[in-house]
Amino acid sequence: MMAADSSQAGGQFGGRAYVLAILTLVYTFNHIDRQILLILVEPIKTELAISDSAIGLLTGFAFAVFYATFGIPIALWADRGNRRNILSLALAVWSGMTALSGLAMSFWHLLVARMGVGVGEAGGTPPATSMISDLYAPKERAFALGIYTSGIGLGILAGFMIGGYVYQAFGWRVAFFVAGIPGLLLALLVRLSIKEPKRGAGEQRDGDVEASSFGETMAFIGRQTSFLWLLAGCCLICISANAFLAWTPSHLQRAYEVGPADIAVPLGLLIGGAGSVGAILLGRVCDRLSARSLAWRPLMIAICAALALPFAWLFLQAETIMMAYAWNLLPSFIGLIYASIAYTASQELVGLRMRAFASAFMLFCLTLIGIGGGPTIVGWLSDQFAASGASMPLKSALEIMLVLNLLSVFALIMSARTYTRDVARAAQMT
Repeated sequence: MMAADSSQAGGQFGGRAYVLAILTLVYTFNHIDRQILLILVEPIKTELAISDSAIGLLTGFAFAVFYATFGIPIALWADRGNRRNILSLALAVWSGMTALSGLAMSFWHLLVARMGVGVGEAGGTPPATSMISDLYAPKERAFALGIYTSGIGLGILAGFMIGGYVYQAFGWRVAFFVAGIPGLLLALLVRLSIKEPKRGAGEQRDGDVEASSFGETMAFIGRQTSFLWLLAGCCLICISANAFLAWTPSHLQRAYEVGPADIAVPLGLLIGGAGSVGAILLGRVCDRLSARSLAWRPLMIAICAALALPFAWLFLQAETIMMAYAWNLLPSFIGLIYASIAYTASQELVGLRMRAFASAFMLFCLTLIGIGGGPTIVGWLSDQFAASGASMPLKSALEIMLVLNLLSVFALIMSARTYTRDVARAAQMT
């Protein structure tokens, strides 16, 4: 059946479509505030006199460790408390810390601010994905979560444009103010205009049951082999994807001698615009294929990872920036599908009162390993290659990351073998 109607699940001013739109906008701000630093790396690096390793720490581990660690307790809270209120508070925190990044006078000031952004954003996705799963039935869930995931691309697009053009006109500090302050107003809108959905409404199930304990939830996840294989595959992709996301602006600026404003629109449209369209369209395709067999959830990611690999390699070998953009089109288009299906899986493979935690656990691993590891590893490798005399050290570091895409395909095929069985087991957890 379809999810609960708008009278059950809507916001103050509309039905579930309104809630999904607001949650997608929140996720867009999540990634504006997270990714704006990437387009500003080169001027910040110059002004604050910091190395690639330090930049990797700022864009990777410093953010990820707080995002991942705080996500677990916040998710346990979300499985028991009011998810709307948690989301509104989290949005206010990360938006405020983004604005404060513009006041940084040293690497350490910026590091603390980025840690604060990580703490706030930890409260974003777990309650949001749990709410969406209560609003949309399984047969349309990947599409709904694809729309939500398009917030990543929209946030990258907006973040790159804000960063590039505001930097050019007013400097990188003002860019952080412009990115962060509007989120405080959006936090108020979330609090006042959205109702807390009824748990289990999307599947006509009773969500008024006691939430499972941490130990019970982890034990159940440990028995869901498809969850574990899918998590492994997505982590491998996430390391590579976030390494490229964090360092592509710098790679283009160094390889083709352009500035932040020169690449803001084309790169934003590629990674953000094409990525958003891909997340929505491929989410719809995934739902249709999954109607035949739920094994298509992980298989869809595996196929996309395999397709992206040669194009990502050719992107790094391009002789001109226009060729680089052309080779990056396909990887950008399919680049977000792993995230939307990972969110879908984290809701399908566990019980109702485990969903926010399962989403947070998925995010914990993807964030700490992927977002934390990818940019940090590439920054370190770049410095090592530079010390050994490599002519394009950053390019060499990014090439190594592509091996992980290949390894992910195996893990995702393994997940597909037991995915349908494990979804059926989770459905019995009421």
